[in-house]
Amino acid sequence: MASFVMRHAAAFFMILFRYSVRGQISYSIPEEMPKGSIVGNISQGLGLDLKRLKSGKARIFAGDNTEFVGLNKERGILLTEEKIDREALCAKTTPCALHLQLILENPMEWYDVTVEIIDINDNAPSFPKGEITFEISESAVIGARFMLENAIDLDVGSNSHLSYSLKPTDNFVLSLQSQTDGDRNMEMVLQNALDRENKEQLSLLLTAVDGGEPQLTSTVRIHVTVLDINDNPPVFNQRVYKATLPENTPKNTVITSVSASDADEGSNAIITYYMSSTGDVNDVFMVDARSGKIILKDSADYEKASRYQLNMQARDQGGLSDSCKVIIDLTDINDNKPAISIVSMSNSITEESRPSTVVAMLNINDLDSGLNGQVHCYINANIPFAIASSSSFFSLQTEQELDREREAEYNISVICTDEGVPALSSSVSLRVQISDVNDNAPVFEISNYEACVLENNTPGLSVFTVKASDADWNQNARVSYMLEESTVNGVSVSSYVSVHPDSGLITAVRSFDYEQLKDFHFRVKAQDGGSPRFSSNATVKIIIQDQNDNAPQVLYPVQTGASVVAEIVPRAADVGYLVTKVVAVDVDSGQNAWLSYKLQKATDRALFEVGLQNGEIRTVRQVTDKDAVKQKLTFVVEDNGQPSRSAVVSINVAVADSFPEVLSEFTDFTHEKHYDDNLTFYLVLALAAVSFLFITCVVVIISVKIYRWRQSRFLYQSNLPVIPYYPPHYADTGVTGTLPHGYNYEVCMTTDSRKSNCKFSTLGGQNILMVDPSFAETMRHTIKKNSSIDDLRSTELQNPPNADWRFPPNQRPGPSGQHRFHTLQQRWTPYEKSRAGARPDEAGAGAGVIAGTGPWPNPPTEAEQLQALMAAANEASEATATLGPRYNPQYGPDYRQNVYIPGSTATLTANPQQQVPQQALPPPQALPPVEAPKAAQTPASKKKSTKKDKK
Repeated sequence: MASFVMRHAAAFFMILFRYSVRGQISYSIPEEMPKGSIVGNISQGLGLDLKRLKSGKARIFAGDNTEFVGLNKERGILLTEEKIDREALCAKTTPCALHLQLILENPMEWYDVTVEIIDINDNAPSFPKGEITFEISESAVIGARFMLENAIDLDVGSNSHLSYSLKPTDNFVLSLQSQTDGDRNMEMVLQNALDRENKEQLSLLLTAVDGGEPQLTSTVRIHVTVLDINDNPPVFNQRVYKATLPENTPKNTVITSVSASDADEGSNAIITYYMSSTGDVNDVFMVDARSGKIILKDSADYEKASRYQLNMQARDQGGLSDSCKVIIDLTDINDNKPAISIVSMSNSITEESRPSTVVAMLNINDLDSGLNGQVHCYINANIPFAIASSSSFFSLQTEQELDREREAEYNISVICTDEGVPALSSSVSLRVQISDVNDNAPVFEISNYEACVLENNTPGLSVFTVKASDADWNQNARVSYMLEESTVNGVSVSSYVSVHPDSGLITAVRSFDYEQLKDFHFRVKAQDGGSPRFSSNATVKIIIQDQNDNAPQVLYPVQTGASVVAEIVPRAADVGYLVTKVVAVDVDSGQNAWLSYKLQKATDRALFEVGLQNGEIRTVRQVTDKDAVKQKLTFVVEDNGQPSRSAVVSINVAVADSFPEVLSEFTDFTHEKHYDDNLTFYLVLALAAVSFLFITCVVVIISVKIYRWRQSRFLYQSNLPVIPYYPPHYADTGVTGTLPHGYNYEVCMTTDSRKSNCKFSTLGGQNILMVDPSFAETMRHTIKKNSSIDDLRSTELQNPPNADWRFPPNQRPGPSGQHRFHTLQQRWTPYEKSRAGARPDEAGAGAGVIAGTGPWPNPPTEAEQLQALMAAANEASEATATLGPRYNPQYGPDYRQNVYIPGSTATLTANPQQQVPQQALPPPQALPPVEAPKAAQTPASKKKSTKKDKK
């Protein structure tokens, strides 16, 4: 308290006489000078007369340092009042100086005097402990580090620069690592493995040598106890702990706590905390060995030290340890907080921003002055940002490359603390969002997928879902799925499976068959929606699982109906005699292909049995003479699937001693034919096809027969005699051209006429015909049209008419009487489909005209024509159903009496005088012989042939 009052009094006195300060002077003296040593001649240094010193009542004002330096007014010199120990006066503070004031009165004058105390190497290094002990496990790996406490040298400068050496170095070497704050960590590094069985205790000597002149040294003994089996050292959760402590904090306050974990169990996991810091740290702080809490042991003085660094060590019961650093910052007392103003702020920056990109500009203003008004700012640790200062402005900048996927948003607390006493601080929270850039490819949950699908699945079956995630955001993280082009058995994989582009659901496109395809691979690509696009691949393996969809197939004995195969069992066969073996396979797999054999039917079930697993057929008992020679066995081969499938096999067994005995019974064997469903279906299908073809053929044949019958009826109707009529003044211009009516021939055919020969008859009469000169050509044309007739060249004469064939008048159709006519015109209705006559513009007076007189009759009506057809059919019914003359009422009696009898060369007539032999028309000279095909003769043609032979 006295020193506090003195300092304030000196400050007041300095303020009071600040305008009277006339000058200042500095001196340097080494420490440890004996009492009365001259510091310097102040009268000469300041140019003061000794009289002035006396008259002005010169005195030295030193505050707390009065006892160190005094003034000799008579000599005008400064003298040491006692030995000055720099370490006691300034500790580690450099430079170490005494700030004095020379005060004169009348008039009042003020001079500053500074006496710097120069350090000498008067302190040897000293270790905090007299000896150091370690318990180290023999399983400690080479390179394991064990922290050692540094020696303390109260001197400063080169006098306090220490060097260390460790002996012996068989197992350990010394390692010194410089820290950023200038301190050095001293560690003992294991270079050769420890062997507790070889040497359980190690003793090392650590020597510290300072850099003064002469050099001073200090040693400490290190005892190492080698422990057995503890292979996990404690590990601190952080390498550096930081805490802030106001300087007026009361004692026993918990400042912070450190924590370490040990992966071992039991006693090896019990951790004890130590504080290995040097200097006055141990006087101010202490650590709870069990909890790791750091407690304020004594009051902290900001003026002595504003920051404390504690070297903490965690050691388990096995001797393994770890170390960390705890930094405690003291804050000074102050009454004004710094004011923080945001000048500019970017709420969002891209993750590809380069380091040193300015995010915000801050203006800091503290109303305090001096040290209390000097402000420094910092932000929360472990973020990629930093604070840069310039005058009263601070800029928040990026310190490292940003990664939105690691942290999409930062709430940065900027804390600004002044340097007042006590120190006050202000903070502002800045929210900085990191905008996304597409810099991450989609990543599948696993790189290789595998799924199982039962065969015979329905197309469209959902197999499973692949999932890929993208660490980016929004569109850059939108993942779509697709199949990479590949083939499975030469077919595109897209014909087997498909993948939903959004959900990644893989579905089966087709039904799988295990017997054809057991598994296949393909690759799925996941692609994001950013620009440029990134993608990744995953391999998918689809395993087809078998179903029991195939029945067993019997390989032996071969089941065939072509021949009878029998197994021979001798009558002397004993129990267990191997008759044969049923061999069957199942194309399924697993238990679906496990086959079992059972006896279904047998002639004598007590005689044979079959092996359940091997299919071997053996005798159950001794074969006797009473056993039938013929034995028929039926077996069922069944698989182990669900539901099970089976096949039936029949075996004929002959119980005999010789082959002839078997042969006698061989023909009696019968084979029951077992057709499977497919064979029955094909047989029914074949039978239906054959039946359909048979019915179709029958219908076609009947249709052809009906068609031919109708054609023959048509030909029959067309071979009836024509119905002529005689329009006045028209010539005959029918199909025969200018051929007169007397030389027109009718071709009369039966319904079977396609098989008969055709005959032409000449028309007989009393009249002499005038033949047109074109008659020869007309006849030649007619003969060409009937080239199938083979009697065209006959030159026989027509016999006189037979009186037996004359019709009585009451049987003649149509009106009787004499008719005279000028012309004869004929109509061919059956073939020409119209009346054939000379057109008015072509008719002439002499064209095909037979001289005569008489009126023209009226054309016949349709009723008259029908009546004539019926009458003609009745008159000719005794000879043939289709041959006979036709009479019309318009024709004269001469025409009506010329009747041709089929099968005869005679012409019947009612007038005896008209039976004049007529020469047959001579055959055309230019007509080549025509050989007509010989068809089957009708009774009429046979009769005619007989008459010709008689001639």
